[in-house]
Amino acid sequence: MTNVDHPNFTQIRHPISAAERELEKGVVAKIVDHFHTSTGTPRETYAAMHGWTPIEDDVVTEHVEQDSVSGVWVRPANAPANRVILLIHGGVYMLGSAHAYRGLASQLAVRAGVAVFVLDYPLAPEHPFPAAPNAAAAALRWLAAQGVTEVSLAGDSAGGALIMAALTLCGPDAPNVASVVAFSPWLDLAFTGPSFIDPQTQDPILTREILRGGADAYLAGAVPTDGRASPLYEIPQNLPPILIQVGEDELLLDDSRRYAKAAAMRGGEVRLDVFEGLHHVFQSSVNALPSARRALDDAASFIVAHWS
Repeated sequence: MTNVDHPNFTQIRHPISAAERELEKGVVAKIVDHFHTSTGTPRETYAAMHGWTPIEDDVVTEHVEQDSVSGVWVRPANAPANRVILLIHGGVYMLGSAHAYRGLASQLAVRAGVAVFVLDYPLAPEHPFPAAPNAAAAALRWLAAQGVTEVSLAGDSAGGALIMAALTLCGPDAPNVASVVAFSPWLDLAFTGPSFIDPQTQDPILTREILRGGADAYLAGAVPTDGRASPLYEIPQNLPPILIQVGEDELLLDDSRRYAKAAAMRGGEVRLDVFEGLHHVFQSSVNALPSARRALDDAASFIVAHWS
């Protein structure tokens, strides 16, 4: 464990065993093969992959369409009514759904002992920027209207960016944000991170072409450094405690590093967990990888520790 540049910033590197490295190879091979052989649409293929994350037994799920907010509640037994995790899914702003993310939501819900609301936000290219961050802000206001007084924000990849953007958009009519947990957040659509630029970065899942194509479809001509699209460029003061988890071999590694350090410089409590040899949003592979289970345990503990 090392504190880097600022006392509020803690970085932890998590090595993996040789045995888990072999498990990781199998997980990555399964994902790559799934995308190469699927006969469904990209959205169907992505949803099927996230369907591999098991739904915990002790939860009740409920689809919601209310006041222009759409999503799925994932509720464990005896969850309090006033504390909620708002989970926003990834998928390069073009893929993903609340239904597909019920498994990951249930893993967090049971570990943290609180309900998770998984947001369905408008997807590109049909609904380009800023439809998605506006939907995230609207979801926070809607949760407040449901009696939620305190929320933890969680998200992966593009969803990790949306929760960061929501910090600047939600306003006084939203619940108190007690903490933020981001899995491999995509925070810079201008692609200036050293890990993205460096040709030596061998990301096992994402490619530069996938990310650039997603950014173009989502932005539809908007400026990539707009803080609502790339939260790295608009980090607010008075941040809640933030936990970021990211794989060491990711193209987006330096999105996390740069945001974490800058947020700490603004006075926020920030913990950056870097996992050796693991892929983008490895937390979904909870059945296969011990590190995925430990990461989710840590994420839930972080959330529980920071309720007011």
